Amino acid sequence: MPISMYQASLPVLIRGLTNLQAILGKAQAHAAEKQIDPSVFTQARLAPDMLPLVRQVYIASDTAKGCAARLAGVEAPKFDDVEQTFDELHARLQKTIDYLKEFNAQQIDGQEERQITLKMRTGPIEFTGMSYLFGFVLPNFYFHITTAYDILRHNGVELGKLDYLGTVK
Repeated sequence: MPISMYQASLPVLIRGLTNLQAILGKAQAHAAEKQIDPSVFTQARLAPDMLPLVRQVYIASDTAKGCAARLAGVEAPKFDDVEQTFDELHARLQKTIDYLKEFNAQQIDGQEERQITLKMRTGPIEFTGMSYLFGFVLPNFYFHITTAYDILRHNGVELGKLDYLGTVK
């Protein structure tokens, strides 16, 4: 049986966001245990010119909800990017997961050739549904989740590969 656009997108994105929630939960517990101000982690960066943890979470969330909306041909909800605490970031991720769960396979499957245009600072980028999913969404999504993981790991949160991978089904 061939894999569908739905199977390759929304369940994968939901799993990644769920794993990110667990990673943030470990960071929150670590901060509490070590009596570290949580903003030390939420505002941490890997390098001075990289975005902080909160922005990594925003972008992972926006990439996931944008994927579902664009593939289904609907408008994505706008989030205000105001979350600063672990609890707020967790709630944003849950809101994104809940949004993704509103879609079904019939809305996503068959969208391989849908024309998708992203408005970027450098100008528009044109995709087909398939090139958007596999060439932009998934690499971008995993880049930001990996960067969030790396920021926390670099700052002493005890995380391992299985925290990133989550439960394999």
